[in-house]
Amino acid sequence: MSNLGIGFEPEEHEPSTTPVEDHPRPSRAASRSRGRRAERRRGGRMHSCLPVLVILVVVAVGAWFGGGWAVDKVRQVMGENPDYAGPGSGAVSFEVHQGDTAVLIGRNLKAAGVVKSVGAFTDAARTDSRSRGIQVGFYQLKKQMKAADALAVLVNPKNLVQARVTIPEGYRIKDITKAIVDKTDITAVQVQTALKDTKALGLPPEAKGNPEGYLFPATYSVVPGETAAQLLGQMVAKTVAVEKQLDIAAKAQALGLTPEQILTVASILEYEGSRDQDYPKIARAIYNRLDKGMALQSDATVAYANNLSGTVWTTQAQRDNPSPYNTYVHTGLPPGPIGSPGEKTIEAALNPADGPWLYWLVVNLKTGETKFNTTLEGHNQDKALLDKYCQTSDAC
Repeated sequence: MSNLGIGFEPEEHEPSTTPVEDHPRPSRAASRSRGRRAERRRGGRMHSCLPVLVILVVVAVGAWFGGGWAVDKVRQVMGENPDYAGPGSGAVSFEVHQGDTAVLIGRNLKAAGVVKSVGAFTDAARTDSRSRGIQVGFYQLKKQMKAADALAVLVNPKNLVQARVTIPEGYRIKDITKAIVDKTDITAVQVQTALKDTKALGLPPEAKGNPEGYLFPATYSVVPGETAAQLLGQMVAKTVAVEKQLDIAAKAQALGLTPEQILTVASILEYEGSRDQDYPKIARAIYNRLDKGMALQSDATVAYANNLSGTVWTTQAQRDNPSPYNTYVHTGLPPGPIGSPGEKTIEAALNPADGPWLYWLVVNLKTGETKFNTTLEGHNQDKALLDKYCQTSDAC
């Protein structure tokens, strides 16, 4: 039988039959004394091992139910959860990742020099129910913070470090670039470089490598370190998701158009209309003109061809521009979107109203009131209303 070394004595053996003169047999008193000393040794070793056994049991049970809990318990027993007094100094940009537990956050905080021990942070988190709702993202912390103070920063979503970039409906690439540069640390050169790598942006094949119209208008959060390619990729992904949600491929085919042509029509609607109820009617007028082989004569496309910003007022010289985007010179739709359409105009392009209209004109630039007509004569009468309006309005 093996000797475990804890409280066990060697086995007894029969005495040798050969006399050993130099080692006389011990007296009974000496034997009793030696026995008492052995008992004391056995008792001492057992008592000294109890704390170790307790810790081993804690670790074993904790490992069964959750390793992080076990480590915390052992450290509490051993007094190994030191904490900084605070309030800390300097600045630390700290990231909470998707799926991070309190223990993992504590480890990362300790590695970053924010808290003194993992246990101090998990102790604080265990007593604060808000710790279960810490949001993913970046936070500004300090070196050598009291664990409870560091937790207080992380549980407040207002402390998330992020920029917010809002892309309104109709924005063009140059407008989007300016919005990104104005609201983030990303430079115009970085945006322009990212736009050239259209494969990395995830552009669908129908875009033919042109991101115009595929950077979906919405508000985007930009975390520290996010690149231009990552941000623009989010915008493209949003467009792809909306296309799938609205079933653009099937509905465009039913209209005899491609998905990109739908986005092109929707981008024109963003500039030619301003009221939700008018978008489907303008879409129908566009389709009616296309069916008849008429030029669209959209001033919005002329503005795009002449690199104008947000205007539908054009001159004769601008309308003579030979650009393929000029729908005064060329019949049919322009070769691609003239801006980023929103969901409402995309839906209108997919679901045009029923009607015979061939002309549309905004006659009140403040209210967006739009007139629709089937004849050039009626359209000219609407144009007279607009001219009269502009004589007294500063909106023209």
